[in-house]
Amino acid sequence: MMTLWEVAGELSRRMTNIFLRDEKGRRPVFGNLEKFQTDPHWRELVLFHEYFHGDSGAGVGASHQTGWTGIVTKLIQQSGESGKRKQKQRDSATATVAALNS
Repeated sequence: MMTLWEVAGELSRRMTNIFLRDEKGRRPVFGNLEKFQTDPHWRELVLFHEYFHGDSGAGVGASHQTGWTGIVTKLIQQSGESGKRKQKQRDSATATVAALNS
């Protein structure tokens, strides 16, 4: 069983992954719209849709940068900040071990 904190983290990961590039460099939110997937003038324009296709994550409905999906920007920001904190902790621990071993 997952804790409430773990459930929140999983929901955050799933929501942000709709907007982030996958291993092929494609964003699920753009679905099969090649202009948004590949055109350098459009591929960084991330739209926040009203709702999403349940299987593909493609955005459907109104596309605007307001509404409930705007919270994803905060989740992405928090995820990046958390990653930076974890990296600093790892760097600090590595430096401590190196200092102890010298």
